[in-house]
Amino acid sequence: MVLVRVLTAKRMRQAMNRINMLLASLVLAQAFNACAKNRSTLPAHVLIKDVPHVEQEPDFCGEACVEMYLKELGYDITQHNVFNVSGLDPLKARGCHTVEMVKALKALGFQPGGTWYKVRANSESELQSQWQALHADLLMKVPSIVCMRTSDSRSATEHFRLVLGYDPDNEEVIYHEPAEEEGAYKRMKLSEFLKCWPLKYSKATWTVIRMSLAHEKIKEPSSTEGFTKADFALHMMKLKEKMPEKGFHVVIEPPFVVLGDERAGIVEQRAANTIRWAVKRLKHMYFKKDPEYIIDVWLFKDKASYRKYTKEIFGDNPDTPFGYSSSMHRALIMNIATGGGTLVHEIVHPFVRANFPDCPAWLNEGLGSLYEQSGGKGNDIIGMTNWRLAGLQKAIAHDQVPSFKELTSTTDFEFYNRDKGTNYAQARYLCYYLQEKGLLTTFYHDFHKNRAKDPTGYGTLKKVLKEKDMDDFKERWEKYTMKLRFP
Repeated sequence: MVLVRVLTAKRMRQAMNRINMLLASLVLAQAFNACAKNRSTLPAHVLIKDVPHVEQEPDFCGEACVEMYLKELGYDITQHNVFNVSGLDPLKARGCHTVEMVKALKALGFQPGGTWYKVRANSESELQSQWQALHADLLMKVPSIVCMRTSDSRSATEHFRLVLGYDPDNEEVIYHEPAEEEGAYKRMKLSEFLKCWPLKYSKATWTVIRMSLAHEKIKEPSSTEGFTKADFALHMMKLKEKMPEKGFHVVIEPPFVVLGDERAGIVEQRAANTIRWAVKRLKHMYFKKDPEYIIDVWLFKDKASYRKYTKEIFGDNPDTPFGYSSSMHRALIMNIATGGGTLVHEIVHPFVRANFPDCPAWLNEGLGSLYEQSGGKGNDIIGMTNWRLAGLQKAIAHDQVPSFKELTSTTDFEFYNRDKGTNYAQARYLCYYLQEKGLLTTFYHDFHKNRAKDPTGYGTLKKVLKEKDMDDFKERWEKYTMKLRFP
């Protein structure tokens, strides 16, 4: 009986302890709720420390906020990567809005929560409740991205910020400002924060946007080669500044952006059937790397449009009716009514610059000119005879064509400025001959490989042709060329 009484007393003491603990928890909870009703006495100072700051790219404020926290988690996932997984079309020429941000966060493994919260207009208690939920996440070391206006004005810009803490002593929200270079751990009075946070789309109901960065496992995006969707989006933001407001259709055709003032279907057809078609084959035969920057291809529908817009957009008065390349504007500018030959010619040059920057003018222009008139054979692009043939045949008949040693030895200045009327044509039909003998691709790659020892390509040319006497070869090449016909 004594043992039973002892055990019973022990159980009673344990039960009383549990009851006392529960009562203490209830008291603490009531105290927390009482404090929470007054924003000047929130229950705890909180700060997520050592989050790296990243300055945003234009209009990438939300993407930069995600990058900052991912860096704190140890991931090298950039704001570009965040945009790339958002599903946003680069042609929109903007960064992510909240809808795309939520998609990006979920794709990366975050659990952003409800995101869009409705509160009654001017309801301090409902707005305070949203702030308490954000603060509760901070206590669990979970930051939030908020969308808020940059000032307490209906016309102010909406902007994403990364909230990382709260200082109750000074009643200040602590956050990273992506729009500023020195934007780490900025502070804003809670009263000001609560004025700018709700988006007042209607008089009766306000929208509070908050994306929690809670997560279990981050999903790293796969890497991609070449220009990304983010690259094109940022490029489009700049391009919009110079593009006429109306009348142009835009197509992204990597590594180019194609702009045309014809009907949308025609511009898309030109992008696919000329640009994509040529790029695919040129890369298959010659080039591993894309141009180092995105290039705009302007396709003006006729002579009048070409003259009008080259002046208005670029301040140019072109000396050719066909089209030209502008390194200053990083653009290919075409009167597409004259055909796509000049366009394919100009497409060659940025690929040559990226892959063979020391390529002499004779080969650069020889390849470009070769594909002015071209067709396809499997995955290859094949140059055909064109309008340059007649002038070359006339020069051959008058013995006015220089030796191949002289042609290949010309400097860029000599090639372009001391042309007797044969440089382009001779270079083109040398490339044509090599093509027809199945040697052109081999010559290009061998020349590229040996460019340090053979900067003109003349030695490589002799080796690929298996010719010791280049004067004799020139006679045979001239006879071959004189038999060609165009059209």
